[in-house]
Amino acid sequence: MEDMKVTATGYDFRPAHAAMQRYVDGNLLAGFSSAILVGRDLVDVTCIGWADKEALMPLRLDHIFRVFSNTKLVTSCAALLLFEQGRFQLDDPIEEFIPQLANRRVLRSGATSLDQTEPAVRPITIRHLMSHSAGLSYGLFDPGTLIFNAYNERKVINPASTLAEMVDALADLPLLYHPGTSWEYSVATDVLARLIEVISGQRFDTFIQLRILGPLGMADTGFVASDPDRLVAYYKGADLLDPTKPGLTRADDAPYPGAYLRPFPRQSGGSGLVSTLPDMVALIRSLLTGGSSLLKPHTIELMMANQLPEGVWMRFPPYGELQGKGYALAGAVIMEPSDYDHRDARGELFWGGRGGTQWWISPNANTAGVIMAQREMGHPFVIEFKRLAYEAVKRKS
Repeated sequence: MEDMKVTATGYDFRPAHAAMQRYVDGNLLAGFSSAILVGRDLVDVTCIGWADKEALMPLRLDHIFRVFSNTKLVTSCAALLLFEQGRFQLDDPIEEFIPQLANRRVLRSGATSLDQTEPAVRPITIRHLMSHSAGLSYGLFDPGTLIFNAYNERKVINPASTLAEMVDALADLPLLYHPGTSWEYSVATDVLARLIEVISGQRFDTFIQLRILGPLGMADTGFVASDPDRLVAYYKGADLLDPTKPGLTRADDAPYPGAYLRPFPRQSGGSGLVSTLPDMVALIRSLLTGGSSLLKPHTIELMMANQLPEGVWMRFPPYGELQGKGYALAGAVIMEPSDYDHRDARGELFWGGRGGTQWWISPNANTAGVIMAQREMGHPFVIEFKRLAYEAVKRKS
């Protein structure tokens, strides 16, 4: 397990801890844990609340969390390791490796059926996949739409299917937009995991174990919990439309019964891993300057650069366009801090998972962090904690 001893003192994170304790006391979070780095030094580590509220089990550093979309960072790093070996270029068409994704068609504006399409003006590239600008979807965030219905009818994210079978399901589905012209959160990172299998000749789990998890000592990260007794309980809020309403409901079967307790055919590169706070710190630290790194410095710099066209920002159907938020090769990048971001967050690379986990790397502020929680998305506790964490670092500086 990564050494979690605080190695730089003099920082006051008490306001951040107190804010999270209020959420636990108010029955809005079951538990909360975090680690903050300045440079490569740990300046704060905390565990608050419960791994299991009902059993009154205190949260510990070695508890295992469903990291959901924070899996994407591992997948992106795995792809970039192959990129460093010259196994592909970012602008290579994906069809050179996965022929099923050749000759894409795109839904016409206002289409009312899946056959109302036009030829894509360019192929999907690996850069498009890594930046979620390929035109693919998830079938999660826009219920009732043509593409939502199609993805769900084809069971694109079915845990009982392999990555290869997922690609087959995508083969004749249209894209939402021409590759490289917009942004849509999607199964692109799962396609990337399949690309890693094709290029490496290894199963996805084997590749990441040999190249990332093993070398970094991430012993509790995988598609199945290494110790089920350390897997935290999982909760949903009382009201999805009102995240400030107190109340938590146990939801251990999310995202499907038996998840993370036994192997499933789908080794999702987009959302399939469990991990611990120390394991995630090991991964984040390996992407910071000033020591041994998983990737070469130039690759890390490239990984953190916005890949979206001028004027294109991230967008989610419930929230619309997120002005100032671009997307790099391994997560979102804050081009212009919003009213919710700390002003020092400009240039930050970050991403979060459905269950309340998040990581960030902020080169301009020389800081990084990991949050591990177990509450279904919807509550803005991460936003408050990050602002307070940035402020604690700024005060010391």
